[in-house]
Amino acid sequence: MHSLWTKLMGAFVVVIVASTGMVAFLVNRTTANQFELYTTQTGQQWATQLAPVAANYYARAGSWNGVDTALRNPWSYSMTSGSTGNGTTWDMGESGMMGNTGGWSNSDMSESDMMGEMNTMTFSDRIILAQANGTVVVDTANTLIGRQLPSDDLAKGAPIMLGEQRVGTLIVTPLDAPATPAGDFIGAVNRSTLWAGIAASGLAVILGSALFVQIIRPLRRLSLATQGIAAGDLGQRVRVNGQDEISQLAMTFNQMAETLQHYTTERQNMISDIAHELRTPLAIIQGNLEAMLDGVIPTTSDELASLHQEALRLNRLITDLRTLSLVEAGQLHLHKRSIEPGALVEQVAARLHLNAQTKNIALETDIADALPEVQADPERLAQVMTNLVDNALRYSPNGTRVVVGASSAAGCVKLSVSDDGPGIPPEDVPHLFERFWRAEKSRNRVSGGSGLGLAIVKQLVEAHHGQVQVESHVGRGTRFEVQIPIV
Repeated sequence: MHSLWTKLMGAFVVVIVASTGMVAFLVNRTTANQFELYTTQTGQQWATQLAPVAANYYARAGSWNGVDTALRNPWSYSMTSGSTGNGTTWDMGESGMMGNTGGWSNSDMSESDMMGEMNTMTFSDRIILAQANGTVVVDTANTLIGRQLPSDDLAKGAPIMLGEQRVGTLIVTPLDAPATPAGDFIGAVNRSTLWAGIAASGLAVILGSALFVQIIRPLRRLSLATQGIAAGDLGQRVRVNGQDEISQLAMTFNQMAETLQHYTTERQNMISDIAHELRTPLAIIQGNLEAMLDGVIPTTSDELASLHQEALRLNRLITDLRTLSLVEAGQLHLHKRSIEPGALVEQVAARLHLNAQTKNIALETDIADALPEVQADPERLAQVMTNLVDNALRYSPNGTRVVVGASSAAGCVKLSVSDDGPGIPPEDVPHLFERFWRAEKSRNRVSGGSGLGLAIVKQLVEAHHGQVQVESHVGRGTRFEVQIPIV
């Protein structure tokens, strides 16, 4: 059980760690991409606003030398410049800096706000200025000066125009440093995601542990009960709680244990019954032989005939036991062929006619016309009918009758044996086909056999893929019906 709990928890933890890592990775990538998109758009806006300053400087200086100073402090530069050289005029009054090509104006923000925005950009953003051919001449990070920028990077900036001529490109982007607001934002998101994942994982482990305990506890009880069954305690049962799969497993175990206990009890009873049935004729034979040897009983033909009858009864019991065991084990080989049901019934009735006369019982037949043939083992099917007729003759009183019939129905042939005997109580009907069961509890061989005849009937009929039914009414007789399918 501990091993199972360890495996479950290990798999659960692996799933949690993998899920948390995947969520953290996706959150980090999505946040970084979206923030990069935001900073790119913001940088383009800043570059668009700074482009007139760079154009003014280029118009005045004729080159980009020293433009980084103007770009780092555009507000101060704008205060000292009056014209961009490309037709843009600036008003340096109290209202702020205004021009007809764009830039900042007091309609957008106040002077103090504009200076704050400028300072924020100056200290937290990276400014890159490239000439018209894409060569970098200004980089506040001092890493790209002199390099040629690809067209994709140039597309992220704002063009610097003097009239209709493009003299350069201005790019504003966040600094690649952990201390930047962008880095702080990404770091905060990652930390929040990590702590949320840890908290969720801890809660999941706690809930998973509680769930696994609920699963393992009934399995532990089931394991203990199984060990008890293996040790011979067939009375072990498992408490069932709920209707889930584990509860169904517990119910199945209880059914199995109950069936096993029933079979064990039945086996013990069968061994006891076999010992009883074998001991009685052997005791009679042994006692009579000892008496003959001692001269107590004369050795006459009558005494020898009595011993012969006991030997026949013993041999018949052993044969019945062997037949029953072969059928139940599925090892009885049937030699099937086409037979006429009516002829079979006539043969069985003729064979037992003398026994019926001895008890003054009328043995009659009732055979329908044009019966179809069936595929069956004639000897085994005759044994079935013989057992049923013999059983009816044994329990029917003198002066009554026994009718052996044959008829057809949809897809089968019905063979029946009816008597006018005392009938069978309803509580005894379910036990008729059990081994060694007799309605006569005293086991008197004058009124009852070994108790195997009907059990053999049921097994042989089922071996023919048929079924046997019984209908009995106390005081009005009993009817056994065997149905053999027509193949």
